[in-house]
This record gives sequence, C-alpha cells and structure tokens, in this order.
Amino acid sequence: MLNSLLLNPLNYILLALAGLLAGFINTLAGSGSLITLPLLMFMGLPAHVANGTNRISVLLQSLTGTLGFKKSRQLELKAGLWLAIPTIAGSLAGAVFAVEINEKLMERAIGFLLIVMFFLILFRPDVWLKGKQEAKQRQNQVLNTILFFLIGFYGGFIQAGVGFFLLGGLVLSKGFNLLKANALKNMLVFLFTPFALTVFIINQQVNYVAGFILAAGSVVGAWLATKIALEKGTVFVRYVLLVAILGSAIKLIFF
Repeated sequence: MLNSLLLNPLNYILLALAGLLAGFINTLAGSGSLITLPLLMFMGLPAHVANGTNRISVLLQSLTGTLGFKKSRQLELKAGLWLAIPTIAGSLAGAVFAVEINEKLMERAIGFLLIVMFFLILFRPDVWLKGKQEAKQRQNQVLNTILFFLIGFYGGFIQAGVGFFLLGGLVLSKGFNLLKANALKNMLVFLFTPFALTVFIINQQVNYVAGFILAAGSVVGAWLATKIALEKGTVFVRYVLLVAILGSAIKLIFF
C-alpha cells in the first residue's frame, strides 16, 4: 500500500506540514481534508485508502482542539453529548456508504451549499458572532436529530467540509456563538471519528504510517488554532471561516 513516493523521507516532512496546516484550518473552520486527501492520493494511496487514512489525523487533531476549548471553559459538554448520538449514528452509515461509492458528484453539490453558507455568514454576522442560544432552546428536537444525523453521515462519508456544516448547525439551529460552536464541533468530530475509522480499518482502507505522520503535524496545528481562537475571539474566527468556505467551495465545484 506504500509506493515509492510515500517511502521518500522528504514526503514525511511534506505530510507533517500538510497535517499542521489542515489541523489549524479544521480547528478554526473546516475542510482541511481538502489539503490532506489530494496529497495522500498524490503519494500513491487509492482514494478510499486516503479517505480512511486521513481519519487518524482528524481524530487526534479534534481531541487536541476539544481539550484546549474545555480547558478554557468554552465547551458545552452536556449539549455536545446529546448531539453526539445522532451524529455518531450518521457517521457510521456514511462510512459504510463511503467504502464503495464515487464521491465526485456529492463534492460538487456540497460546494454549492458552501457558497450559500458563505453568504449567510457574510450578511448575518450578528448570528455567528453573538449567538442566540436562549431563543433556540425550544426548537424542534426531532429536526435537530435529523440534521445532525445527516451532518454525521457526510462526516463519515468523506470528512472534508464537515466542520462547516457542524458549525452551521450549531450556530443557526442551536444558537451557539462561533467560539462555543467551534468547541462543540471539535468535540463532535472527536466522538464520531473513531466509529467511522473503525469501518475503514475493518475494510483495510487505512495506511498507518502516513496516517500517524499526518497526525503529528495536525496536533500541532490544532493546538495553535485553539490558542489563537481563544485570544482573538469570534470576529477572527469568522474571517477565517469565510476564507476557508469560499476556498473549499471553489475547490469542490471546479477542481
């Protein structure tokens, strides 16, 4: 499963650097996997193996982000645990679906959805910066369950961009501000990723050497991102989110 490109020691450095950048982007916004997945495939891993391998990095970077936000008391643990149930169920279903399906058509559809989200964030900054949690407390729980199941399904399926949709659900549906939503996003990704990763492991679609090298960089990136998010606050995170969403949408639609 390792070809000559991946065996080159210089590519270990490249993987670690890509992991650092992806861990930083994923912790603050999402779609860092749009950096790591193409790199893994360029180094010789089949698409499905790259998809599975990438989950090792995602797991460890999301753990790092979760612990950082928890230490700063930005993590709403109880809310996160309730939302984890449908998200984990969705991720299992999505991972089972992912081991066989061609994902290009879905990528383009997701790209167009990201464009919509970009304009929502751009023209409704108050919702993302301040949150409206009290107004959302009585919202239909059935609809929230379905929403987070579908987000989990996408996360289990391909991972890239799931952070955007988790943030959208947590801000627009649950009413958290962007900083608390980021904390919960990292926690949810950490909780559902082991289940999706297990499906890829069972189907022998994980390369552990590449996965742990990528993860080493991503943990550093996630740690840096958490510190910056806590220091700079929601305004800075919003700008990072806008740039990441626009770049990801262009990548998914046109490339």
